[in-house]
Amino acid sequence: MTGGADIRAQLQDKASALGFDQFGITSATVGVDIAEGLQEFVTKNHHGSMDWLADRLHHRSDPQALWPDARSVIMLGLNYGPDEDPRQLLNEKSFGNISVYARGKDYHDVIKKRMKTMARWMVEAYGCQLKVFVDTAPVPEKPLAAAAGLGWQGKHTNMVSRTLGSWLFLGAIYTDMELPADTPHTDQCGSCRACLDECPTDAFPEPYKIDARRCISYLTIEHKGPIPHEFRRAMGNRIYGCDDCLAACPWNKFAQVASEAAFHARVELDAPHLGDLLDLKDADFRQVFSGSPIKRIGRDRFVRNALIAAGNSGDASLVARVQALTVDASDVVAEAAEWALNELKTEGGAP
Repeated sequence: MTGGADIRAQLQDKASALGFDQFGITSATVGVDIAEGLQEFVTKNHHGSMDWLADRLHHRSDPQALWPDARSVIMLGLNYGPDEDPRQLLNEKSFGNISVYARGKDYHDVIKKRMKTMARWMVEAYGCQLKVFVDTAPVPEKPLAAAAGLGWQGKHTNMVSRTLGSWLFLGAIYTDMELPADTPHTDQCGSCRACLDECPTDAFPEPYKIDARRCISYLTIEHKGPIPHEFRRAMGNRIYGCDDCLAACPWNKFAQVASEAAFHARVELDAPHLGDLLDLKDADFRQVFSGSPIKRIGRDRFVRNALIAAGNSGDASLVARVQALTVDASDVVAEAAEWALNELKTEGGAP
């Protein structure tokens, strides 16, 4: 099925009416550079324990490998810009710093609902076939978004938009429609190294390359075991994700505060006190983080992260709570508690 400029305009209007901030189209036939970049990432083991990346690398490298009928990819972007620089909270050592994207409602739910609405409309209007993806399948969202003209992959490997900076959620619609492709966005990073220099764990071996094993977002979210000791002090009070490289991007001077209310920070997640987080039992954790992407990592991993932050806090009022967790049923929690307790009790142990 072939669609021309008129259909493209209709699609863009519909996306805008549904609240999407960005829209672009690219061919489902992608260049070899996507496959080569992903293969290098896995070959160097920079994916760490994220085996799901390696297991379906072929599908992630090529939309038509995932769905042979795909002819075009519609890329949609939704702004989640914060109302202040998230790095400000890094100085408040007794409070946990949660990545901006996870302070509100789970973006998967918000975006997929809108994309399914658009998908139903497309099927009714054009009789096409399609598939909808929001970070839940082997889809190379960022390279496709760059190819569709939404922005470019910056040196921090994330998307950068001229109008929204680094705060952008992505969704993809694979369709059997032959649609006119947009012009890929050119790289606008120039000689800037702000994102690379801001990283507290030196997770970028070179521009446009990341070693996830050194990334605080990976360590606090994907990594299931004990946090490697070499990164613990660098974590500071980051308890779920890290926004440092995103926040450092100069293009954020054009960023806007998210208009979607669901992405605004919930009060209890904006600056939670570490003491409250250390008290969480499994049932409490599930209740507090219902409807949040944080829920998927489970109580043990989350409390492990909070314990590292407690050890870095220098806050003596947390000692009793930390000590109680040294006998926690979870080995990863108990180990983190022992480390945190030692840091809090050692003079000059906390940064």
